[in-house]
Amino acid sequence: MTAARLRTRATPRRLLGAVATAVAFSLVAAAPAQADGIRVRQWALDALHTEDAWRTTKGAGITVAVLDTGVDDSHPDLEGSVLPTKDLIGFGAKRGDRAWARHGTAMAGIIAGHGHGPGREDGVLGIAPEARILPVRVILEGSDPARSKARSTRGTALARGIRWAADNGADVINLSLGDDSESAHPDAGEDAAVQYALAKGAVVVASAGNGGEKGDHISYPAAYPGVIAVAAVDRYGTHASFSTRRWYATVSAPGVDVVIADPDRKYYEGWGTSAASAFVSGAVALVRAAHPGLTPAQIKRLLADTARGGPKNGRDDSKGYGIVDPAAAIVNGGRPPTGGVDPETASVQGHRKQYFGTGPDDSPAQPGGGWLAPVTGGLGALLLAAAVVLWRGRRA
Repeated sequence: MTAARLRTRATPRRLLGAVATAVAFSLVAAAPAQADGIRVRQWALDALHTEDAWRTTKGAGITVAVLDTGVDDSHPDLEGSVLPTKDLIGFGAKRGDRAWARHGTAMAGIIAGHGHGPGREDGVLGIAPEARILPVRVILEGSDPARSKARSTRGTALARGIRWAADNGADVINLSLGDDSESAHPDAGEDAAVQYALAKGAVVVASAGNGGEKGDHISYPAAYPGVIAVAAVDRYGTHASFSTRRWYATVSAPGVDVVIADPDRKYYEGWGTSAASAFVSGAVALVRAAHPGLTPAQIKRLLADTARGGPKNGRDDSKGYGIVDPAAAIVNGGRPPTGGVDPETASVQGHRKQYFGTGPDDSPAQPGGGWLAPVTGGLGALLLAAAVVLWRGRRA
């Protein structure tokens, strides 16, 4: 299948010190594809050795919380795999609106898409296709009209969402979002929520940031201790230029030309560390299914120890310890650590460094999610900026 390509990078929007990086879905006409047209474009599945991992598990029994803009549970590639949504925003676009659940649905598809059709040979296949998705709505889409009407104080939706997910069965918490503006700063409530989730046994994964061409500013929640922060690489294993380079990067994953599903039943190619985070959350789901007794810290260390294509010195800020390899992590899951630099220690030390700016004011949160809601794609979404309709899929 061929399709014209149109790439657009989202324009940063300033909002009381926070940068909102909107999700951009640019549509172009595309001819209908063959049944396997989407799967052929999913180069990331081969790059991550998923077939090898699937000989052991496809993620059955594991719940991945997707803290995002919501997830379309009726999408044919996700139908039957999505649990009821917890909405911590309470306003904005609704089902059927164009600005509803686009980013969250894309992330859920990367993690646990199972395709559709008689043999499920059509549509998006996720890295852990038998895992369940637990949607927690904590941000608005960049195109949501309600964003401009929302109060811009720093709210608590993300922190509450992390705690709620940990209390409601999440084995993995995916945070394909973050604030990487110059004024980004740690929030005590969010940090405490991450530590709470880790103590409950939930692995927390977040995008490293899309600030590689805008100053490499620290991104939160990626920089909180204990988080598996994910940088992006292309199909050649090369660091993506937009991916933030920082001390907290744990591993890398595909983040360029990634096939994503959308509530409009079309498929797109997108870029961003959002996608990379989702791939690693899916990889963690596979590891947890194979080795349910491992703690979050042990899984973080295991991913670092088994990563491929890492720097000669073992780690750097652009790719972390290398590209995540779930198959190798599953094989090595029962073995003792190999030694070397502990990624957990490195993150804790880095977290104590100087931060950029003072950030937005810390006035009390307003009902409905406050600051997190309008920041959509920024604490809204490190973001998958999407381009190119690949195929108009069949409706469920």
